Amino acid sequence: MRLLSSFLLFGLVGILIADDTGTTVAGHEFKSEKDFVTLFNGKDLSGWEYGPVPVTKKPIIEKLEGKTATKDKVFLVEDGLIVATGKRIMALYTAKEYNKDFTFKVEFRNTAEKPKDNSGIYIRGPQLQLDAVTEGGLTGVFRKLKKFKVGDWNEIEITVKGTEAICKCNGEMIGKAMKVPEKGTIGLQSEYGRFEFRRIRIKELP
Repeated sequence: MRLLSSFLLFGLVGILIADDTGTTVAGHEFKSEKDFVTLFNGKDLSGWEYGPVPVTKKPIIEKLEGKTATKDKVFLVEDGLIVATGKRIMALYTAKEYNKDFTFKVEFRNTAEKPKDNSGIYIRGPQLQLDAVTEGGLTGVFRKLKKFKVGDWNEIEITVKGTEAICKCNGEMIGKAMKVPEKGTIGLQSEYGRFEFRRIRIKELP
């Protein structure tokens, strides 16, 4: 009886910590789409490197294999998320370059405690700006979007073909196509305010 009770209790806890997609609340344990490779294991910053913005002007200053935070705590892993704290303007970059066509997906969240909160995604160098969004209205690249969820998780999807990047947020186009170099890494920026990232994955296209 005790064994059965323990089993039922464990099952109930599992249900309580899961969201409606079957992933944990932190969101790092999920079944990715076919052919996508996960770039964040939910435990540490393996596969990423730390450096200034833009990375082309200065070398990477810290390798992050097996580490849960940068030395200065600008980026850290917390509750299964990558957190950009906004303490300095710096960036995480993939250790690997993505020189083929690809589709990159990531979910981000910002509480927009301050109007100037800001982050971004680097696509082989050029940046897709992630502006703060407040209850007073959408700002920056999100101002014309209808599906943006203020204070909640939003998915960014970037498809690069050749030197053109098509960027979407929750399925909606973000402005016009961006011009990007033929080669380079993918980066996450820390600028102002706290930004959280999860479900980071990529699919290289044929």
